[in-house]
Amino acid sequence: MKRILLIGQDGQVGHELLRTLAPLGTVTGVGRSQLDLTQPDVIQTTIETIEPDVVVNAAAYTAVDKAESEPDLAYSVNATAPKRMAEVAQKLRIPLIHISTDYVFDGCKNTPYLETDATNPLGEYGKSKRAGEEEILEVSNRHPDFHYLILRTAWVYGAAGKGNFVKTMLRLGGDREEVRVVADQVGTPTWTAEIARTITTLTCQFLDPQVDHADLSGIYHFTNSGVTSWYDFAVAIFEEAKSLGVPLKLQRVVPITTAEYPTPTQRPAYSVLANQKIQSILQAPAPQWRQGLRQMLSELYLSNL
Repeated sequence: MKRILLIGQDGQVGHELLRTLAPLGTVTGVGRSQLDLTQPDVIQTTIETIEPDVVVNAAAYTAVDKAESEPDLAYSVNATAPKRMAEVAQKLRIPLIHISTDYVFDGCKNTPYLETDATNPLGEYGKSKRAGEEEILEVSNRHPDFHYLILRTAWVYGAAGKGNFVKTMLRLGGDREEVRVVADQVGTPTWTAEIARTITTLTCQFLDPQVDHADLSGIYHFTNSGVTSWYDFAVAIFEEAKSLGVPLKLQRVVPITTAEYPTPTQRPAYSVLANQKIQSILQAPAPQWRQGLRQMLSELYLSNL
């Protein structure tokens, strides 16, 4: 049986990965209570003790606005921790799969971002995530036998946890008659179940001795397909929720500009990621974002009956 170490089992993506990775072997999941990501030596000891065949890092500091006031913590979790994971994985000759974000880009393009496009993060969160990518790439540059995969994704939501846009909208829609949502930022909502399925496929590739792991290594983008704004995403959430009979007080969704909703961190106005590169591995197009939303809400609502 293959051994898989899943770091970040309590997060949105980690919660899904515990289920999807299980058929591949023995999954050891660790969360915040079992592994302090601000302690590199503890990370090293954990990996060396478990001796996995692959490490999947689904953990991250994701408090985008709070990162502006505590950048050291963001860098510790998002950059220093992945660096140590990569170093230990290289030492043990095992691959590392690491999740990154669309926030490594500044949003100044108007066509989907390619993996080869220059990065230019706007805030401390995005800078810390890019620094994590660079640390992994540096280990790879020093040790060509180290195999890794960095998967950038965007606008993540899922049934687990509370900190995502879908659950926030459902909460607000249950309490208020009016919700104001930014309409001039566009991207692609991505369901955690789709991310988990993709990472599981990639993990399976790394566990297959017939696959050239050097060819597999690199940076990839994955999101659901399609493009929308936060405002239109919110409208879709409420429409789908109402179709499922979810009780809502909401009467109006009002579009506003980014300038009308100032935040500590500047967010990219355009953060659509191009998915073409990963399709050669997945060999199937990513589902449209609203299809994923509909399925997630159906599962969330049915689980609460």
